Amino acid sequence: MLATGMGLVSGLLIGLSTDYYTSNAHAPVVEMAHACSQGTAINIIYGLAVGYLSCIIPAILLSLTIIIAVKFCGMLGVAYAALGMLSTLCVGLAIDVYGPISDNAGGIAEMCELGHEVREKTDALDAAGNTTAAIGKGFAIGSACLVSLALYGAFITRSSTNPKNAITNINIVNGWIFGSLFFGGMLPYAFSALTMKAVGRAANEMVQDIRVQFRNPDVKNGRIAPNYNSCIQVATNASLKEMIAPGLLVIITPLVFGIFVHPIIVAGIIPGVIVSGIEMAISMSNTGGAWDNAKKYVEAGHLFDDEGFVRGKGSNEHKAAVVGDTVGDPLKDTSGPSINILCKLQAIISLVFASGFGQTALLGDFFGINNDLK
Repeated sequence: MLATGMGLVSGLLIGLSTDYYTSNAHAPVVEMAHACSQGTAINIIYGLAVGYLSCIIPAILLSLTIIIAVKFCGMLGVAYAALGMLSTLCVGLAIDVYGPISDNAGGIAEMCELGHEVREKTDALDAAGNTTAAIGKGFAIGSACLVSLALYGAFITRSSTNPKNAITNINIVNGWIFGSLFFGGMLPYAFSALTMKAVGRAANEMVQDIRVQFRNPDVKNGRIAPNYNSCIQVATNASLKEMIAPGLLVIITPLVFGIFVHPIIVAGIIPGVIVSGIEMAISMSNTGGAWDNAKKYVEAGHLFDDEGFVRGKGSNEHKAAVVGDTVGDPLKDTSGPSINILCKLQAIISLVFASGFGQTALLGDFFGINNDLK
């Protein structure tokens, strides 16, 4: 009960922390919007700083949750804490969907050439949706941390019963553990690099397709008719093709080290992925949400210069805010949320193949790993 309650309370507090760092009703995003007056680079710097600062409270809460859960219930307590955090799943899904619905409503209003007052309302709803989406991601990231840790505990337990290549103890000062821990901490960076470059390539393909449409416009009833299907096809193809490399990175890494080296390497990689990945995911999700809402703050006409004039759409401040939002989109919508999959899937694969690793570990004797573990 205590472990479950800690998970539930931690999820609530992580949500409140996320709201503070991503909503344009609070100081961090307002400060970012005012930083746009100093140029695009300053806006980028402030956005990164907000994302890094937003990791502090979730990290403390997750640490306390893990410590208390393990103290009273062992690794099973971590699973209970994850259940507590996920008990608000229905609400989490609802607030996560709120943002895209508002954003699409604004796009439809603009395509239908409705009045500016309609767009203002949908922009306000979209700004709220950015915050609710960030809160939903906060819950998902926190639960991913707890679930991955619980699966890691199950992997260690199963590996300890292997008659060959068993993991008898986990000692952080052991070279094999500490070295593989560093390697695991690198994987979220490599994974994020692949996903962000994929977004860049897909965006370039989309731009090229749109340029072709402008050069050869399809005119219907005296008006240019955009070919939306072509753009959708570009996005769909890229979303499937570009995710092959990141997916293989997630799946192959534990299999290669478990089959060819030793399961102790996997035992070091997984916590490295969890610790590094969860912090990166929180930072990227909140940075992207904050940049998006800083842009909304400027577009709503809340930013003024020293002489009292509004610095809204079309101003240099708005251009700086748009650049920040463009940088933030792949962070909050692609790389950040997908790190959850990296953490959980690697832990699941390691657990499923734990018994098999005990029979393989082909190079374990060659490197003398079993002797080093005694």
